[in-house]
Amino acid sequence: MSAHPQEEQERVRIGELSRRTGVHGDTIRAWERRYGLVKPQRTSKGYRLYSSADEEVIRTMRELTAKGVAAAEAAELARRGAEAPTAPSSGALDPAAQARRLRRALEAFDEEEANAILDVCLAGFSLSTVLEDVVPAAMAEIGSRWQDGQATVAQEHFASSVVRGRLLGLGRGWGAGAGPLALLACLPGELHDLGLIAFGLSLHRRGWRIAYLGADTPLETLDDAVTRLRPQVVVVSASAPERLAGVAKELRSLAMRVPVSVGGRGAVALPIEGVTMLEGIASSQAFDRFRSP
Repeated sequence: MSAHPQEEQERVRIGELSRRTGVHGDTIRAWERRYGLVKPQRTSKGYRLYSSADEEVIRTMRELTAKGVAAAEAAELARRGAEAPTAPSSGALDPAAQARRLRRALEAFDEEEANAILDVCLAGFSLSTVLEDVVPAAMAEIGSRWQDGQATVAQEHFASSVVRGRLLGLGRGWGAGAGPLALLACLPGELHDLGLIAFGLSLHRRGWRIAYLGADTPLETLDDAVTRLRPQVVVVSASAPERLAGVAKELRSLAMRVPVSVGGRGAVALPIEGVTMLEGIASSQAFDRFRSP
């Protein structure tokens, strides 16, 4: 049902609601979809409009999930305006504890629970904490358990798929705006792109626009994108030195046209003249060279 023009003026759109509550727009939409937390009205063009009551419900949901209340229970309590029936659990705000919960949900092939945990993290922590402490810790533990034979290839692939989809969802619209443009791509043969996506999300929060070419990007495609988009910087990812060895000449040539940075575990092992090597691509240290525009 569309809102009356006068009602539209009294309500706010999702971007403003996100700013007021500190809850990411994607998380708000996820809470609506999964738990029916709020039922926003729509403008004549289909945009969501939220009331002050909706804002209060979202705030309550954030507070409850930050205390460690399960998302489904928190939604029920938030709709009723009730407080958590029990004291906050110890470690509820601990990123390491949330990373362990996320790892267990992913290994159990429980996509709904994994997304609910990510909802809690996005509502209770800063984005940098989620990207630097929660997600990498969960994925590293799954990778380690796979190497030790405690987790299967299927579990590792499922975990990567779920987390990758969620991170790309957070990146919706990251190419919009007026900031400088960063072109991101994985080198040929490179399929591991979670760190690069996380880097793009953090860079976008610093005012940059992002053009993301994805995994296993041919150098011809990257070169063409540079010509067409004229980015201020190119960032490529390599998880192993072998990915760099065969393209060092091409990257040096590209760096003569536009600043080029390489991130990932392979970056520190093979320096390339004229190319910046980023240590810990998803960490805050990597952003020292990317000041806010």
